Amino acid sequence: MPIGVTSLAIGVFQALFSIRSAKDAFKDFMDPSVMFIFGSVIVGLAFTKTGLTKRIAYKMLEVVGEKTSMIMLGALVVTAGLAHFMAHTAAAAATVFPILLAINALYGEGDKPTKFGRSLFIGMAYAAGAGSIVTILGSARALAAAGMFKEFTGADISFFELTKYMFPIGWGMVFLIWVILMFLSRPEKKVIPGLKDKVKQLSKQLGPLTRDEKFVIVCVIGVVITMSLQSVIPVLKAQDRSAIMLVSTLLFFLFRVLTVKELEDIPWNIILLFSGAMSIGFCLWKTGAAQWMAVNWLIIFQKAHWLVFVLSIATFVLLMTNFIMNVAAIAISLPVSLVIAKYLGVSPEVVLYASLVTAGMPFLLLIGAAPNAIAYESKQFTTGQFFGYGIPSSVILIIVLGIAILTIWPLTGMPILIK
Repeated sequence: MPIGVTSLAIGVFQALFSIRSAKDAFKDFMDPSVMFIFGSVIVGLAFTKTGLTKRIAYKMLEVVGEKTSMIMLGALVVTAGLAHFMAHTAAAAATVFPILLAINALYGEGDKPTKFGRSLFIGMAYAAGAGSIVTILGSARALAAAGMFKEFTGADISFFELTKYMFPIGWGMVFLIWVILMFLSRPEKKVIPGLKDKVKQLSKQLGPLTRDEKFVIVCVIGVVITMSLQSVIPVLKAQDRSAIMLVSTLLFFLFRVLTVKELEDIPWNIILLFSGAMSIGFCLWKTGAAQWMAVNWLIIFQKAHWLVFVLSIATFVLLMTNFIMNVAAIAISLPVSLVIAKYLGVSPEVVLYASLVTAGMPFLLLIGAAPNAIAYESKQFTTGQFFGYGIPSSVILIIVLGIAILTIWPLTGMPILIK
């Protein structure tokens, strides 16, 4: 069964078995967070259609040269950077994956699995997750979590605030992922001969920036600036982030950057996947199942040191997000952990951001995130290899998070403990 159809079953079963009314179950399928992801996917399509994707790839290869280690690092940096401005699924699927297929072909081993190909595509999946935690544009999870956080605490999370706290962890993990992959799967070849000349030739064929490319850049910058200004301009605070994102979608079609063909090419399977995740997340919360699952885990750590408690929340989300959508994993853990955190004197912001960090980086299973499954399509690695690489990566992620909670976040102004 297609994953999107499976997601539809989430709403169907809620209605058939009277778990929730059909109105409530299917209303979540068009939640603003889902429409935000829809808009992010459209941005990815616009990048690909106009040729910005190729232009970025060629520029990256011109900078990093012919060394395979630097090509890998460049691929991770580009993937993470793009995941700041569009859904990490769109960054991986519509933008980076075709580029990496072309780069891997230049490696000269055909379709044969190689250490270089394995690191390239696993790295793409990991970097897409690491980059997506840095901004609200990168995924639905940040917007959904911010909505839940406001409902439970009354506090709002601004565009700039999230980036300030998540930037050092996201980019720190990008470079650590590169180190891990170079250690576990160093490419067989140190260089790809002739790559630089070929890239220069391809880049020259593109010519100067076209009108459509400039228009897409202006639109995306406009969306980012508008969202960042929401925290300082009162009139913008009332505007929903999904509506702001969808303005770019309207403009792309109004100015004929995209046509009906691109609308038909949207990966509705992925959109429905996010829709089902929202529905199951709210279902788990409203029926009490979320509290039961989270309480049975978190009760173990209720008398532990506050840092152990916070890291236990992050670990719970990390494990859950490898099996279910990260939005649902946060929906399960956040309400209960916020209640317990209050009694331990831990600020709610620490709980929220720690959960968002691990929710964005499911390194163990292919079903944990769409970029993981997309990377597997390269046929350069097995599920066992992906899992094996994910174990040290996940452990290092928890260590990095612990360091950030104790040092980086307090220095950047986050309240850690409630006095």
